[in-house]
Amino acid sequence: MDTRRAWWVWGIGVFAYLAAITQRTSFGVAGLHATERFDATAAALSAFTVVQLLVYAGLQIPVGLMVDKFGSRFMITGGAALMCAGQVQLAFASSVPEGLLGRLLVGAGDAMTFVSVLRLLPAWFSGKRIPLLTQLTGQFGQLGQLISTIPFIALLNLQGWTTSFLSVAALAVLACVLAVTVIRDFPEGTERDLPPTLRQTRLSLAEAWKEPGTRLGLWSHFTVQFAGNVFVLTWGYPFLVSAQGQPPAVASALMSLFVVVALVSGPMIGRMVARHPLRRSTMVLLIVGATALAWLAVLAYPGPAPLWLLVALILVLAVGGPGSMIAFDFARTFNPIRRAGTATGIVNVGGFVSALLVMFGIGLTLDALYSSGFSGANLYALDSFRIALSLQFLFLAGGSLAMLAVRRRVRDQLAEQGTVVLPLRTALARERELRRRNRIGGPGAGE
Repeated sequence: MDTRRAWWVWGIGVFAYLAAITQRTSFGVAGLHATERFDATAAALSAFTVVQLLVYAGLQIPVGLMVDKFGSRFMITGGAALMCAGQVQLAFASSVPEGLLGRLLVGAGDAMTFVSVLRLLPAWFSGKRIPLLTQLTGQFGQLGQLISTIPFIALLNLQGWTTSFLSVAALAVLACVLAVTVIRDFPEGTERDLPPTLRQTRLSLAEAWKEPGTRLGLWSHFTVQFAGNVFVLTWGYPFLVSAQGQPPAVASALMSLFVVVALVSGPMIGRMVARHPLRRSTMVLLIVGATALAWLAVLAYPGPAPLWLLVALILVLAVGGPGSMIAFDFARTFNPIRRAGTATGIVNVGGFVSALLVMFGIGLTLDALYSSGFSGANLYALDSFRIALSLQFLFLAGGSLAMLAVRRRVRDQLAEQGTVVLPLRTALARERELRRRNRIGGPGAGE
């Protein structure tokens, strides 16, 4: 295999995903500008992102099937073209329906990118590298959020709505050109299966869904990913500026910190997954618990939270991004490569379904509280946000219970195959004993 070509293919795939993240997150940091441009309520504002994520989530399974049939190059190129069209539409939109059409196109193009990039990994790299490369794909892609939070906001404030959204549309054009030029679905000389028939496609979908490991990935993604998306895509910036009273520059810095922490923590989580594959679901549950505790501390704090507590919240939410990537490792290890795209698509539905439900629920709650006079003259009052953001706890708890239920089935299946997952306390005790034996070099050392 041409190692240099493999890195180029992966690198351009990552760039295409970075461009997709830029398109996805650009509207979130422009929320206050969008409220003025479209004269939008909180529910209408959240509808922009909800429509985008609804299309994204709804297309994940079809996209997974399509990438197994047509290949990553075709899907990544088509996705970049759709996102470019959506951002151009949004750049010139002057009403809510026109803006929603633009976000719909962005969501459709975004949906075609990530699954397609992950589909390249087993074709171009050895299995031992894939957990780390999966994490790096997700975290390098998050640099697109930095583009949204720094140069895009600056351009939006200096040049206005149309110029700034046309600029990010140009990034999608570049991704499209590079994908056509560089990306190939398989190394040269690779023996490829014939494209699946319609009957084989339906069978692949059914088999992927029946696999308990796929469903464990789905519920892991559902539970751990939405909190960061809700914060970054829609409600984080208004919460920090309007409810917490932070200056816009500080809010932008906090949003940028989110990306930096995700980049740093991603490779560490990837290595932990590679070293402890039987503890992946435990890692996810620990991140979920930390997320719940961080939000509880911020929302229960009397008055606006101090900056250090907001920083702590950002740190925890940022780890949730790499944590959600563990879900895709479930899809990879419990399914053969021929249905890898399908299984990944099923898993990817989870976090975006929960995100859009929570996102829209928060918007509806804020509007209802404002209409009742609870928040006074401020739609984004702190007390209103306290109530609205508490909706997240229901999804964190419900998703965790679903994870635990399906994890039991996965472990039963592993036990039938001869792999017993020991209780965590027992496993830790054995690991300590093994390290002790290796350190002193006594009898049985290294066993």
